[in-house]
Amino acid sequence: MDEERPKKKLLEQVSDLLRALEYAKRTEETYLQWIRRFILFHEKRHPQDMGVAEVRAFLTHLAVNDGVAASTQNQALSALSFLYREALQMEETAEHLSRLYAKRPQHLPNILSKDEVRRILDAVFPAYQLPIRLLYGAGLQVLECLRLRVNDLDLKQDQILVRTIEGREDHVTVLPHSLKPLIELQLRYAKALHDYDLKQGCGTVYLPPVLAQTSQDDNTNWTWQYVFPASKLSVDPRSGVMQRHHLDESTLQRAVKEAANIAGVTKSADCRSLRHSFATHLLEDGYDIRTIQELLGHKDVETTMVYSHVLNKSGQGIKSPLDGRC
Repeated sequence: MDEERPKKKLLEQVSDLLRALEYAKRTEETYLQWIRRFILFHEKRHPQDMGVAEVRAFLTHLAVNDGVAASTQNQALSALSFLYREALQMEETAEHLSRLYAKRPQHLPNILSKDEVRRILDAVFPAYQLPIRLLYGAGLQVLECLRLRVNDLDLKQDQILVRTIEGREDHVTVLPHSLKPLIELQLRYAKALHDYDLKQGCGTVYLPPVLAQTSQDDNTNWTWQYVFPASKLSVDPRSGVMQRHHLDESTLQRAVKEAANIAGVTKSADCRSLRHSFATHLLEDGYDIRTIQELLGHKDVETTMVYSHVLNKSGQGIKSPLDGRC
């Protein structure tokens, strides 16, 4: 008779659930960190023996004693909500936790003018020209850009399929026609790198479970490789397999900051600024809010409406009362 396998520890169970539900690796790490901190804060009591009062005490400690921002407090709460809803299946507790989210201060996104965007893009180091131009030209988030696979690019239809994770829907955005020569050059480079890896006995790439299940190809297929592969192979932390990941996001963040300094742009400029500017400039050019919502992949149009608020508060088209006196 086979011996019963020992029951997994709570954090291992949570980790398995996060992976089964296709949460990102960094989300998994963040959630586990917050759950661990919560347990240690309450002197290693099991979360099943705790509830809303203990969560509230932990969040209060974070705000009062650690001085964390509302966004950080909400991140911790999201982790604990997942714990109670998915791992412990304590629905009533999870429902009460949903009412504890801290109200975040409303900040309008930082928007660059078209001239500032042009100057920054012109100053970007050549090796990062294509991904950074895609951030603005297609309105992509950094990781959306870096996680692009070869078969996500439709050069005939000028479209990009943006694959999302953690329960969100995929969406399609525009592929700038002017970037096609750079894209074709990048694909030739990535293909040569992939062919080299295959000859070395490597050449596999990480596929999220949903892609691995639906794809008829294996993970050595060229079409599933990253458009922006890393320069070196690395060990996948989940499988332990030596693979080629995509470029690190910090590389693009630094490149944008450096380009802004070279271009003499005094506004705070980062990768998010380029995405925000993409949406705002489309509004300025007369595109409707629903179209922009679809291109950005926003689930709720209210999220997209912030860009119309930026235009309304920018002073554009308003005549100063001083000018009326002249």
